[in-house]
Amino acid sequence: MSRLFVFCIASLLLPQSHARALDLNGTGSSAAKPLYLKWAETYTQQGTIKLNYQANGSAEGLKQIKARAADFGASDVPLTAEELKRDKLISFPSAISGIVPVFNLPDVKSGELRFSGEVLADIFARKITMWNDPALAALNPGVALPKKAITLIVRQDGSGTSYNFTDYLSQVSPNWKVNYGHNFTVKWPQEAVQVKGTTEVINTLKQTAGAISYVDFKFVGQEKLTYGLMKNRDGKFVAPSAKAFASALNNSPWRSSGAFEESLSNRPGSSSWPITAGTFVVLPQSTNNPANTIAMLKFFSWAFVKGDHLADSADFVALPDSVQARIFVELLKITDAKGKPLEWTPM
Repeated sequence: MSRLFVFCIASLLLPQSHARALDLNGTGSSAAKPLYLKWAETYTQQGTIKLNYQANGSAEGLKQIKARAADFGASDVPLTAEELKRDKLISFPSAISGIVPVFNLPDVKSGELRFSGEVLADIFARKITMWNDPALAALNPGVALPKKAITLIVRQDGSGTSYNFTDYLSQVSPNWKVNYGHNFTVKWPQEAVQVKGTTEVINTLKQTAGAISYVDFKFVGQEKLTYGLMKNRDGKFVAPSAKAFASALNNSPWRSSGAFEESLSNRPGSSSWPITAGTFVVLPQSTNNPANTIAMLKFFSWAFVKGDHLADSADFVALPDSVQARIFVELLKITDAKGKPLEWTPM
């Protein structure tokens, strides 16, 4: 069943609601900002909403939506079912992307350097400190690795990118899992250069020969960063791409009945990118401002039906029909303050 059919049927079943121009406030993921602004730029031509979005990081976005200080929160990390129930929230993915290791070695081009999960974990744990370390050399025969110290550039602030990156490292490295774990912030090695925000990560990386860091995929092309290939679960070295992220999703439970909190990282599939992640919208399950919430629901329903191509142009991967149909069911669960389902018609 196509998503368009699902949404059209829903339009017949739900009462009509008149749209009006409203300010909507979103907060959270810096990685997702280009996607939401691109959707809003096209959608607001209809004159129904104006989107104000603060890219202050996933951790802050979750904090603000839990405090009901915004219309929606945006996070690159899903909340668990227990957290959603406790804080009376609903959450759904809006698109998927990937986290990419990037580095500054002037004589090495994108796609020439190979990493495995274990070696990447050892680099960020400072067990590997030189670019010509034997473990890196073994993965990269024929590449002239410099005798140069590795400088770690990491996020100091609460970051969904950091969460997904360290979640992957925890899956592939027992040492990393025990000593560092995964979270929005972790206790990085003392020698790591810690900066706030993606912009500072990129600027510091560009200015530091021998540095390595991790960023969301979209910034690789936008900022002309040098990236490495990753060895995936099937033992294949792959480059980051929309196709590689889609392969990871297609080899996950998301397509059927799996919980959206399940990680998309380290999934099987010969072409799967190993550090794939969703980006999520988080909403209150009940609202004291039905007009704003209805306008927001119409915006996201429009984005799923008519905004897929815009997701692609923002370097995200649009969700498959089966996943979008599951999300629409979640949207229908939102109620007013008295527990009555909101009356609205998808765009």
